[in-house]
Amino acid sequence: MEGGNGNDPCESSVLQKDIYQGIDDDVKLNSKDQRDALADEPKCVICGRYGEYVCDETDDDICSLECKQAILLRVANSLPVCSSSTQRLPATDECFYVRDSVDRSGSPSLTCDQAELLRNKLEIHVKGGVIPAPVLAFSSCGLPQKLLQNIETAGYVMPTPVQMQVIPAALDGQSLLVSADTGSGKTASFLIPIISLCAKLYPNNNSNIRKPLAVVLTPTRELGIQVEDQAKLLGKGLPFKTALVVGGDPIARQLYRIQQGVELIIGTPGRLIDILTKQDIELTDVKIFGLDEVDCMLQRGFWDQVMQIFRALSQPQLLMYSATISQDMEKIASCMATDIVTVSIGKPSRPSRAVKQLAIWVESKQKKQKLFDILRSKHFRPPAVVYVGSRAGADLLSDAITATTGIKALSIHGTKSMKERREIMRMFLVGEVSVVVSTGILGRGIDLLAVRQVIVFDMPNSIKEYVHQIGRASRLGEEGNAIVFVNDEDKKLIPEFVDILKSSGAIIPRELGNSRYNVVSLPSGKNFKKRKYGG
Repeated sequence: MEGGNGNDPCESSVLQKDIYQGIDDDVKLNSKDQRDALADEPKCVICGRYGEYVCDETDDDICSLECKQAILLRVANSLPVCSSSTQRLPATDECFYVRDSVDRSGSPSLTCDQAELLRNKLEIHVKGGVIPAPVLAFSSCGLPQKLLQNIETAGYVMPTPVQMQVIPAALDGQSLLVSADTGSGKTASFLIPIISLCAKLYPNNNSNIRKPLAVVLTPTRELGIQVEDQAKLLGKGLPFKTALVVGGDPIARQLYRIQQGVELIIGTPGRLIDILTKQDIELTDVKIFGLDEVDCMLQRGFWDQVMQIFRALSQPQLLMYSATISQDMEKIASCMATDIVTVSIGKPSRPSRAVKQLAIWVESKQKKQKLFDILRSKHFRPPAVVYVGSRAGADLLSDAITATTGIKALSIHGTKSMKERREIMRMFLVGEVSVVVSTGILGRGIDLLAVRQVIVFDMPNSIKEYVHQIGRASRLGEEGNAIVFVNDEDKKLIPEFVDILKSSGAIIPRELGNSRYNVVSLPSGKNFKKRKYGG
């Protein structure tokens, strides 16, 4: 290597030969063959295109073998690797989690009375056991310094209420069933303890092949991708690797990633079962089993698969999350872990206070015109999500919006390919599309950062799903609004919907309050009509 310039042709050819050996034909050779990265996707640290692959030697996102060769040449010549967007922390600089009884922040821990006062003020409800007091700062949790830096880089100035209570409890090894508003920081509240645990156990997991220490399941591919993105952001510079196992991507590549050694597996139940049944994957070292959107997994019939995976583990700590939690779910959770504690933030199964609801009574035939009027008015706040009840309805309505109002709208639903859905979300999040018309696919877990308005064109099948949908209008307590169309065709939901509006302080349309379906059940089983609304 003459002059240390890294351009020696012999060295380059040797590296290239090593890189290309054993590579499948579908792996992209050159960066020009790779597409641009979407807003929520990893970027190649060399050229900024879609980081489809991970360089095993450096754990950096790369787009092709060409960029892998470039990054290895830079490492060989001791040149720093600079990301096209954010500064990456060196993967070799490791920091480990050490617990002790002293508050590392230098501030005293909360007394029992102070902890109870804080819980009451923030509406933090704990049921089923005793857990550590909430914390007021991430630095009070004994986290690795690198993790604290990453938390700050991710934009968390101080913990949200769910993070204040859940992070210290999870770090203490407590199994938890957690309910909190959509957009309240739930994902970080389970990823931070997982990453901290992996850093702590890394010296004991440093065999030839590192075995997974945690598994997180999500009901959808989109949510799995989002969770992994956040995990990689929070885990930069720490001894922490992830594997994403979801449908729509080649199973061989996902299996290879696990076999190379990872700390965290994130995936959908079906794809992980496929891998477990076809290959011998060791899950005996898994310490934490996380389930995101538990009620959605129950509704979609995934629970048998979830339990099959759970039985393959050796009594892990459980971290179960959802915006809504039922009594049946609490019973299931207690069967999986006898010492599980329920933590709920705010009122259970209620919308976030940050979302202002506006219910409009409109007959089905007038819905389209009412929507067009709103989109043309000063009340329209793009980018906005419009929820409908069917895939065909989403396609037809998005076309009608564009044709009638001139506002660019696209539809998104389950029959569209993963590639189409990612492109639509990219256009939506960067402002090229003002309205996305969606089925329930965007109702759960997905972090729609810029969205502050949701329009529920068709009421969903349950109030729980309604809570999820309008929760897209707020993130981390930022104010948003939800406009909801309702009429007598939604008769099954009307009593609960009225109750939701009343508890939120929202205005109840006269027609809704006076609807013959606005009844409640007495303990005797008889129904009675509520008092008529004046006017």
